[in-house]
Amino acid sequence: MNTRINKLRNQSLEAINKLSSERAKLLTEFYKSEEATQCSIPVQRALAFSYILEHKKLCVNDGELIVGERGPEPKATYTYPEVSLHSMEDLEILDQRKKVSFKVDEEVKTIYQSSIIPFWEGKSNRDKIMKQMTQEWKEAYKAGVFTEFQEQRAPGHTVLGDKIYNKGISDILVDITEAKKKLGADETDKLEELKAMEVAARAIVKYAYRNASELERLASKEKSEDRKSELLEMAHICRHVPENAPTTFHEALQYYWFVHLGVITEVNPWDSFNPGRLDQHLFPFYQKDIAKGALTKERAKELLMSFWVKFNNQPAPPKMGVTAKESNTYTDFALINLGGLKADGTDAVNDLTFLILDVIEEMRLLQPSSMVQVSKKNPDEFIKRTLQITKTGFGQPSYFNSDAIVEELVNQGKDIVDARNGGASGCIESGAFGTEAYWLTGYFNIPKVLEITLHNGIDPKTGNQLGIQTGKVEDFDSFEKLMQAFERQMNHFLDIKLEGNRRIESVIMQELPVPFLSLFIDDCIGNAQDYNAGGARYNTSYVQGVGLGSITDALTSIKYHVYDNKNITLKELVEATDHDFVGYEKLRYDLIYETPKFGNDDNYADSNALRVFEIFHDAVNNKVTPRGGTFRINLLPTTCHVYFGQVMQASVDGRKDGEPLSEGISPVQGADKKGPTAVINSMLKIDHTQTGGTLLNQKFTPQFFNTGESITKLTHLIRTYFNQLGHHIQFNVVDADTLRDAQKHPEKYQDLIVRVAGYSDYFNDLTVELQEEIINRTAHNIL
Repeated sequence: MNTRINKLRNQSLEAINKLSSERAKLLTEFYKSEEATQCSIPVQRALAFSYILEHKKLCVNDGELIVGERGPEPKATYTYPEVSLHSMEDLEILDQRKKVSFKVDEEVKTIYQSSIIPFWEGKSNRDKIMKQMTQEWKEAYKAGVFTEFQEQRAPGHTVLGDKIYNKGISDILVDITEAKKKLGADETDKLEELKAMEVAARAIVKYAYRNASELERLASKEKSEDRKSELLEMAHICRHVPENAPTTFHEALQYYWFVHLGVITEVNPWDSFNPGRLDQHLFPFYQKDIAKGALTKERAKELLMSFWVKFNNQPAPPKMGVTAKESNTYTDFALINLGGLKADGTDAVNDLTFLILDVIEEMRLLQPSSMVQVSKKNPDEFIKRTLQITKTGFGQPSYFNSDAIVEELVNQGKDIVDARNGGASGCIESGAFGTEAYWLTGYFNIPKVLEITLHNGIDPKTGNQLGIQTGKVEDFDSFEKLMQAFERQMNHFLDIKLEGNRRIESVIMQELPVPFLSLFIDDCIGNAQDYNAGGARYNTSYVQGVGLGSITDALTSIKYHVYDNKNITLKELVEATDHDFVGYEKLRYDLIYETPKFGNDDNYADSNALRVFEIFHDAVNNKVTPRGGTFRINLLPTTCHVYFGQVMQASVDGRKDGEPLSEGISPVQGADKKGPTAVINSMLKIDHTQTGGTLLNQKFTPQFFNTGESITKLTHLIRTYFNQLGHHIQFNVVDADTLRDAQKHPEKYQDLIVRVAGYSDYFNDLTVELQEEIINRTAHNIL
């Protein structure tokens, strides 16, 4: 990278994460105004958005080429009191946390105490949601049977299609006008939605013009002629986009960034709002500009690197309560998709794909995260180039199967072209980009349900009767009877969760419209319906199952030792877990080392994974949501497998009280003894195309890459897994000794990055529990 980019990158890395009260203050000012009381909720939201963009402080960083920050400076993070209201205690905790802290100055605390909290207390979306929840939902939630994303943030996982690269805001305003003409006299709600979209559309153009004026002001004072010229060119771009469709590579990047800032200013869609298939969207501009001599490869790379810095300047909004425990990271989960298929089904890898891979390797930033879509149509050269980055231990990019994603989306009823234009966002979640509103509803603790089943509906951690009474362990005289009880308990808790999500969706549909985001997702304008209220072409709500490896090994232990070998009764086995295996050390050894394990291509164990998968799938898939969409499943944990382990006592597979569960669909940490090929063979016994995504982590030692054959071998591994429609795989390249040393001497490893779940993070920023979980994953040295 050149001097400019090196400086911008260092500024981003060195910037202090802090809370900014700017948005909360401006929002409160607007909602206290008379104007706010005289309009519908959608228009009210749009006018609030316009007010914030009109009054927020502008920030132009020295030397940057893409302009605009969410807060008044890099790493200054907004709060969203209308969604969830931080208390004074929350602010103190965020300020004082040893890891992943957000500095909160006295001015912010004063504003919150004197203005923000008094106005929003009892009015936040979170407050409204919690009033709708049943007591059994609250008890299951508190016990860690499941988590809920929307209890403190807005729906996320939105990815843009190619609309902004073909239409300016002026064109979108024409679409709104045409949509208005089609409304009947009695369709006042739809008219209000379109009015709100119109207000929001005009607001982003005004914001771009504000930036243009600021750039011109800075240019008038600039002593360097080169920088003055750049500032004036940037001002010209801001006066062209987003009002008009982009015509150059630089304009396309700046247009997207204005939209990005608009979306994350309007509300907090933590997480993963992003441009998706960046190499596909930008390639026509790249080709055209290169051909006419208006752009060089080096300049394109510099622009992309500046763009990368903008993402890294935007930490995710800080969370509260249980969500802070399950996922305390700065990353906003924006995931750049590369490669894959074109709309006609042909290979989409192009010259810009490889240039962006160069950017990823050189920038080595946590944000944006990156992935490659690998299809049978893509060349091996594409995979091998990506693996050259993987072997450096960066944890990016991750690998996704384009062909599986297309089949998943088509199975969900989506058009083949929309499916090919889609991909994955966040960690591993599939969606149709630019046409779908797909929400993650929260994680579901599958092993916890077995724990409750083995105690006849009682949560042994609290002694509370959480589940239904499905029988005492003495009554399960066959493995099949136990499985029937487990299935009943799964359906019971999933029914509670889905009913809770229906209530949550209803609140969001009514109280939290997003007219700005709705501008860019088909078919919100045509339907005259908000993105959060079913306006998109497709609407999906995912439930994320956690702990597939743990639940499989637990059921396998029971079947193997209790019913097949009959060397212990189920009652005795449960009593051992009640005592955290104290006095049962020999039994624990047998459970861990003398029992078939998931991830070793052993049908005895793997068949239980398939059974659990089918129970989970059948309990969730195709159930209807209030938005007119459907519930579906995926299998990923982010870091929730650590939290879920903490709310559980010891498990019948030998896991101790409080230890993490398995993550994603990966085997239990250290249980995969027969190598990576055996692991993928086990994973392929479930049907990934019946999900919206599955997460598989693999760990290789750096020594694995010492031979020239390593890249070829891993390419074959990926191809083998993907040819049989595995969804996703990612690699950590680090050894346990390095990680142990990093725990002892964190100051020597400040830039050590590891793959956590569907994202990468600094090892030093992880909790000790999560560090230990990563260390304990099996590291492969041969293939």
